[in-house]
Amino acid sequence: MKSKPINERIIDKIKELGIPIFGFAPVDRWVKPPLDSPNKFRDWIPEEFWPQSIFPGTQTVIVIGLPVELPIVETAPSIHYHEHYSTVNHVLDAKAYEISCFLNSMGHPSVSIPRDGYGSIEVLLEKPLAFFSHKYAAYIAGLGTLGENNVLLTREYGPRVRFTSIFCSLEVEGDPILTEDLCIHCKSCVHHCPVDAIESMDDDCMKIMDKLKCATRSKKLRSEFRSPCGICIKVCPIGEDREHYKRTDTSIYDQSNHKYHSGWEHVRSYGSLKKD
Repeated sequence: MKSKPINERIIDKIKELGIPIFGFAPVDRWVKPPLDSPNKFRDWIPEEFWPQSIFPGTQTVIVIGLPVELPIVETAPSIHYHEHYSTVNHVLDAKAYEISCFLNSMGHPSVSIPRDGYGSIEVLLEKPLAFFSHKYAAYIAGLGTLGENNVLLTREYGPRVRFTSIFCSLEVEGDPILTEDLCIHCKSCVHHCPVDAIESMDDDCMKIMDKLKCATRSKKLRSEFRSPCGICIKVCPIGEDREHYKRTDTSIYDQSNHKYHSGWEHVRSYGSLKKD
């Protein structure tokens, strides 16, 4: 029996691991931004952050994503979201490692990249960058477009996805980059941000995150055992997961007497040092 092409074997492995969202990006896509993207960039990714600079010999970046379940995000900030976020992160790292091992076993040098490339919030406050951006890798791999809050939006889960990447020496055809803007520019994320961290960038209505404000809030929430913040991703109306959980009406977040609110408040009231 003729064996499957290598790209199909990789996809089979990814699906076998239960990963619902993934994409492939050739490293030459890091050199300059795509011309037909709905997102406009004042600055592009510096060369030292390219995968081929970090791990010479890389030909393809495989990006994988796992969803963060919407009803849990809706309790944020809370211990429930805090623990769920941690679980998704650890599972994501483990699956990326398995894929890397799978590729290495077939003779293709590969390395998995940790989903977070920083040691603590204190580090981010001093230097708010990681050595590699999974968000931009996911964008370059055709998994979504950037929203007003500079978070990647996907069709399946909106911004409620955690990503990580595998650098591989094998050349694999890239997935098409999205040309449709998934963000509807409702500005819900802007209006709901508790620290006003999403700021106007230019006349094209692009936004940038004030990373210092965001990280400072994260530091506070982490000391209370209820990080991350999660507000801007829970109020985003984009994502098929909203249909699944019957949460298409995002006005529920502004209705204090809505049936969901008592449950959210109950979860927030226990297991952490709630301050607000």
